[in-house]
Amino acid sequence: MTDFEDDQLDGPTFAVAATRSAEGWDVRPLPEDAADSLDRLVECLRASRSEGAVLGFVCIDDDWCAIVRPVPGGVRLLISDATAALDDYLATDMLDELDVDTPTEEEAESSDEPWPEGEFDLLEDMGGSEQVLSVIFDDPDLYASEQLMRVAEELGFAEDLADAAGLELDYGE
Repeated sequence: MTDFEDDQLDGPTFAVAATRSAEGWDVRPLPEDAADSLDRLVECLRASRSEGAVLGFVCIDDDWCAIVRPVPGGVRLLISDATAALDDYLATDMLDELDVDTPTEEEAESSDEPWPEGEFDLLEDMGGSEQVLSVIFDDPDLYASEQLMRVAEELGFAEDLADAAGLELDYGE
């Protein structure tokens, strides 16, 4: 299980819902247990009822992150590092949903590069192009929270994400 209690050695851990309507974006934190499993996360996101799109932004200890988008009949996902599934139930759930095998310990140890998996086009209709998401999620120098902030910036709600997640806006500047 993921522990939502931040301690001094770990980076930020958060799960937020971003809902889009005609008035713009509304970003708010999800319950602490939202990151316990993919089913729980999707349940929390679907409870955010909105006329427009609902997105989940999840960051675990600033080690890995994911974007989750419930859609009719399922969920679309993008996870920043598939090797997180070696240690985290939520990441394992996400790879299972994507029908992607969890990397082995040997594969994880032999790669210093990020190992993103999922649907890089899940935000195309909102202005988050596949190419931009690929650049963000393939950048080995960005922390997970920075990746999500960059995506939020592309979509127009970086300040709202920073407020909801308790992050500083001076990421990577």
